[in-house]
Amino acid sequence: MDLRQFLMCLSLCTAFALSKPTEKKDRVHHEPQLSDKVHNDAQSFDYDHDAFLGAEEAKTFDQLTPEESKERLGKIVSKIDGDKDGFVTVDELKDWIKFAQKRWIYEDVERQWKGHDLNEDGLVSWEEYKNATYGYVLDDPDPDDGFNYKQMMVRDERRFKMADKDGDLIATKEEFTAFLHPEEYDYMKDIVVQVGDMYSHDGNTDEPEWVKTEREQFVEFRDKNRDGKMDKEETKDWILPSDYDHAEAEARHLVYESDQNKDGKLTKEEIVDKYDLFVGSQATDFGEALVRHDEF
Repeated sequence: MDLRQFLMCLSLCTAFALSKPTEKKDRVHHEPQLSDKVHNDAQSFDYDHDAFLGAEEAKTFDQLTPEESKERLGKIVSKIDGDKDGFVTVDELKDWIKFAQKRWIYEDVERQWKGHDLNEDGLVSWEEYKNATYGYVLDDPDPDDGFNYKQMMVRDERRFKMADKDGDLIATKEEFTAFLHPEEYDYMKDIVVQVGDMYSHDGNTDEPEWVKTEREQFVEFRDKNRDGKMDKEETKDWILPSDYDHAEAEARHLVYESDQNKDGKLTKEEIVDKYDLFVGSQATDFGEALVRHDEF
């Protein structure tokens, strides 16, 4: 990809996204923050609660008594301890946090799975997906909205084939998840790189400011080997950079704060003893309300 092609591919987006010719969209996939709360444990543990449970689930704990919160937390700990050795490691905690943060993805997959597994055999074939998604438009070569559904179907099929690891055009639930959310899977990153829309220069119109900025970024940062073009790996690093791992940082923080005997891992007792760091309750919610009231 040379500089000219690079500038034509600046507004990279997902397969379903459309953008105006001169509108810049954020094409870089970053690991999201774990919470929109400020991470300040001296003030409250709200950030930790959102990180550990997911924001929506964290709200449900605020309605529980401390005893109920501890009981539910104990059940969660049993799920986090993947090898059932009685300890929760940083890696197990990190995996749980990532699961909690991406619970919406799994809920989306479950919802779409029901609509596409037409024969209810626990698998979704390409034919099932195509018929469920595009069946009503394929017979109409000129839809009223003027949208090119056939082009979208071609992109979907390419993504489906990449997600389908064994190449049988039948997706397991894990493969279907990779198809719907390719940015979450390392082996799907190439397909994210391939999908994009382009900036086109219209006549005598001035070049948008963001194009000028990106040209400078290309020269300074994107073209790492300075050969005047971006190869596939450079393009992948641009779109899907290796970013700060918020889940790992939070997992280490939770272990550090709760590890009473400093052996680098947590027992269920250590976690439950520090339950207010991991989850909320009526007591912690009321206490934080008092702090806010005093500040006011």
